[in-house]
Order: sequence, then C-alpha cells, then structure tokens
Amino acid sequence: MEDKRFNYRKVKKKYLKFLNSQEVMSEPFRDKLGQLNRFYLPISKMIKEECLKKKKTKLIGLSGSQGTGKSTISNILKIILKEAYNLETTIFSIDDFYKTLHERKKMSKKISDLFLTRGVPGTHDTKILFQSIKNLKNNKFKKFNIPKFDKSIDDRTPKSQWLKVKKKPNIVIFEGWCVGAMAQKKNDLNSPVNKLEKEKDIKKVWRQKVNSELQKDYKKIFKLIDKLIFLKVPSFKYVFKWRLLQEKKLRISGKGNKIMTDKQIENFVMYYERITKHMLKTLPRKADTVISIDEKHRLKSIKFN
Repeated sequence: MEDKRFNYRKVKKKYLKFLNSQEVMSEPFRDKLGQLNRFYLPISKMIKEECLKKKKTKLIGLSGSQGTGKSTISNILKIILKEAYNLETTIFSIDDFYKTLHERKKMSKKISDLFLTRGVPGTHDTKILFQSIKNLKNNKFKKFNIPKFDKSIDDRTPKSQWLKVKKKPNIVIFEGWCVGAMAQKKNDLNSPVNKLEKEKDIKKVWRQKVNSELQKDYKKIFKLIDKLIFLKVPSFKYVFKWRLLQEKKLRISGKGNKIMTDKQIENFVMYYERITKHMLKTLPRKADTVISIDEKHRLKSIKFN
C-alpha cells in the first residue's frame, strides 16, 4: 500500500476506460484528467492513509443528493484504490436496503400513505443494513450477501441476485442520498417545505416519523462511518434537473416497467426536499471531505475538513 507502487499510467488508462463506458451523448464527461488529478487522486490518497492507521476494514460514507454522481464516483475510487494502492473495495448503496414493496404498503396503512414511496429514512431495512456493515467491519469475517433493489420495478430483487461478498475488503464505500444526515429540531418540523407536506402531511405524522428514524437507527448506522465525503449541490432545484437525467438513462437502457414521467419525478423529489436542504446546511461542517458541484454538473472544488 506504499506510494512507490503507484502506477499513474495504469490508473489513468483504467480511469479513462471506465469513463468512456459511462458516457451518454447528451452529457459527456469534461476535463477528465483534470478531475482525476484535482479530485479523485487526493480523495483516494486520503482513504489510503486512513487504511494505514489500523489494519481493519474502513467504511467510507459518500453522501449526496440524487443525480450528483455517487455511483460513478464510487466506481472511480474503487478503480484508483485497486490500481494505485492494491486495496480491495466493496461498494453498496443505501438504496439497496429499501424495504420491500409489501413492507412499505403495510407502513403506508399503519402510519402514513407517504411511506409507500421509497426514499426517506424509515423506508430502509435498518436491521439488515446495520448487520451488513458490522459483517464487513468484523475481524472474524464470514461471507454473506448484500440485498439488491431494482428501482425500475420498485422492489427488492430475489436473493439469487444479491451481491455476494466472499472476501473481507480493505474498504467499503457506502453511498446514498441521506448518508450522514442528522435529525432536525422538533420546531423545525412545524412548517411544510413544499406542496407535498402541506397537502398530504397536514398532521406532520410522516415528517415526524422520518425525523425520529434519523434520531435512532440511522444515527447508530452513520456512527460506523470512518470518513464521510459530501457532494454539495448549488441548491435543491438542481436535484430535479439531474434526477431527470437519471431517469433518461433508465429509459435508454429499457429496463423495468416503472420508468417515471417528468411530472412524476417532480412529485417524487418533494419527498427528499426537507432532508436534502437540511443536509446542505449541516454536512459541509460535519463531513471530512466536501466536494462542491457547480450548476453544469461538474466537480468545482474540494475541501478537506
């Protein structure tokens, strides 16, 4: 894991190959080598140095709202950590731990109709999530499977399709839109932040339950994170714009039968608005690394706290 093993040419080749495989004609990656040198290599070095502190699996949280490029960035870091430092990385998303459609239907009847829609804290299976992270960090590692969630059908996949973790990794990248989020103060929940809360959460039952989840199980899970990286968007309005791009990729791939229309996406992102705005206020101070993303969807600056 020493720097002398760093092969820049090899890293660059694998990095460019991956980016080329991910590009869509409507939004090609810009300044590829500049971003490699200014962002990805320094972050990878930070993670490598964290690994050198103790010989145990490190959990790296990668947090950012929808459409910020968490999956792409996770895979880039995995490539660099392997090629530059010979570190094995496992990636998983908090999205893969969504409760099943059946479980969310039960929640919607028992607590609030709004829990039928996946996304907010309370719609994840925190027991499986917590145990998966503990398994990955445990010194006495035993192979196990991580769930997979298919957004195109809005449900968990069969166990035969789950991610098989057969070997203890050096690093786990845990990515998700609400990773590292903190609960709000009770008084901050009084006023609705959008049309959804105003019309469908009149008694504040939904947002109070979501906040309560952040105070309990999610807080316990996020405490396991060794280093938190936060992708900071200019403002919430760009979440909708970039979510449209994500859905466009799904349409192009032809996967699933629950691809959303633009109007459905507009409604969908309202579920994420309260927590996303709160994270934009709080995580720039809390996160170990903050990457700012500009209006054109490009990495703008990086700050190590």
